[in-house]
Amino acid sequence: MHITLRQLEVFAEVLKSGSTTQASQRLALSQSAVSAALSDLEGQLGVQLFDRIGKRLLVNEHGRLLYPRALGLLEQAKDIEQLFSEDNGAIRVYASSTIGNYLLPEIIARYRQDFPELPFELSVGNSQDVINAVSDFRVDIGLIEGPCHSSDIISEAWQEDELVVFSAPKNSFLSQPVTLESLASQPWILREQGSGTREIVDYLLLSKLPQFHLGMELGNSEAIKHAVRHGMGISCLSRRVIAEQLESGSLVEVQLPFPPLIRTLHYIYHRQKHISKSLARFLQYCRSPG
Repeated sequence: MHITLRQLEVFAEVLKSGSTTQASQRLALSQSAVSAALSDLEGQLGVQLFDRIGKRLLVNEHGRLLYPRALGLLEQAKDIEQLFSEDNGAIRVYASSTIGNYLLPEIIARYRQDFPELPFELSVGNSQDVINAVSDFRVDIGLIEGPCHSSDIISEAWQEDELVVFSAPKNSFLSQPVTLESLASQPWILREQGSGTREIVDYLLLSKLPQFHLGMELGNSEAIKHAVRHGMGISCLSRRVIAEQLESGSLVEVQLPFPPLIRTLHYIYHRQKHISKSLARFLQYCRSPG
């Protein structure tokens, strides 16, 4: 058997683009060369990697089994090519919103001071978006605020983060000692389902309440802060997210009748992901204090 990297590259590109025509354009090859490489690979493996439905190619169970392994080999080949080059290629990071907006900027700034020329790609979304991107090999590494339950993904503890319940300063319910019942009676303004913050708040906080009143769900922390500041309800976010507002007094921390809410942030990567030298170097910046 003589499987080539070119055959694996063609296979991966056909799977991503869904056709030999688009794959040929992206790889700067003729369509016949792409079709031949794919046919040769299937011939050597003795299986079809795609189901042919008219002119469409739909990946089947054999193709899904091969895909992550093919990407791993292509990543390792790329790492070999760059082994003696200062340009190590782009690092692709996907972070959930609290991490991407409030923790990573300082880390990236330190990294860019030492490596100003190396490309760096950062995307920000909710934790489920991050998990999906890591699962599909669309990014090299993800950083999330909640647990990851996928067996294909390795999740490692990164650092701890405190969640704080907060309110507008003039909220009348603050005039009495806060109880589980008074917390349950307030309209809660929460992150959307799929958010790591929402999952942890549901588990650590809302599960303790006899009931809770969902006022609204919003897709980002800034919108939640503004809604709470205008007296529309109470919420729970990372202390890092509301630090400036707590200091200025535009928001106030609600003292809870139970211990502080502590969660663990994680970084995740696919079990078959090859950790390149450049990626390992960036992880060192994440692990080291500022």
